[in-house]
Amino acid sequence: MKRHIVLGILAMVGLLTMAVGAAQQPTPAPSADNIAVEKVKDNLFVLRGGGGNTAVFVTATGVTLVDTKNPGWGQPLLDKVKTLTDKPVTTVINTHTHYDHVSGNVELPTVVDIVTHENTKTLMAQMNEVTGIGPTPNVFKDKPGRGMPKRTFKDKMTIGTGADQVDLYYFGPAHTSGDAFVAFPAHRIMHVGDTFPNKGLPIMDKNNGGAGIEYPNTLLKAAGVPNIDWLINGHTPALTTPAEMKEYAEFVREFVTTVQAAKKGGKTVDDVVKTWATPAKYKGYPAANEARVRADATVVWNEAK
Repeated sequence: MKRHIVLGILAMVGLLTMAVGAAQQPTPAPSADNIAVEKVKDNLFVLRGGGGNTAVFVTATGVTLVDTKNPGWGQPLLDKVKTLTDKPVTTVINTHTHYDHVSGNVELPTVVDIVTHENTKTLMAQMNEVTGIGPTPNVFKDKPGRGMPKRTFKDKMTIGTGADQVDLYYFGPAHTSGDAFVAFPAHRIMHVGDTFPNKGLPIMDKNNGGAGIEYPNTLLKAAGVPNIDWLINGHTPALTTPAEMKEYAEFVREFVTTVQAAKKGGKTVDDVVKTWATPAKYKGYPAANEARVRADATVVWNEAK
């Protein structure tokens, strides 16, 4: 029995790693030239390339960044910001713990205020070697104390006031146990990180506290944040809308209920993998990736009663 459990865990790790290979393309060499800029508002930009999408919010007193990309991309990120404003980076908000969203932290000046959800701080300190996105480079191990959060929040936190206000929300586990939603109320825009990375089955990173059954519920709560018109996603090439996130929540819920029904009906995870296909009603969603289907189905299966 113990041998079967160990083999099951090893198989799950392998599947999670394969899921990454299918979902993420190799990134180019770290360089400001390899970071694309989208101007969303006069003082709000999205920087794409080198990892997760980074928001750049230029305030009266300095620059707030949301997520800092892969290892080695911190300095290129700073260089790119300098092409947009002369103001210094004063604040970083990390949406979650994964290395393609936090690794640039260690290359930023030590005076920068780094803010995360309290669970994300714990996870960053642990920096699991294997996560829902495969083997994890631990940049914090090589630079102890650098890039770690200085402040955390539990349910909601507000930074700044008036036109410079930023609201941070937490609605429960989804991609990880510490997913933060970062709203810029003056612009009616919110960064949702990898809870809604793109259209397709998400990574339910159980090793970092992620959830299957609760995932769609968390998304719907976030989609209900008032006065938000547009979303910055973790990895999409363009902005999306709260309506699209609601649709995405229903897409994930349909997958979850399918897995629950399969378990209740005496079927297996293999049966789900063989039969699940992206429903045709979800326009613009890719065909199901077998490794991702298996990984997510296993998470939901283990949660289901």
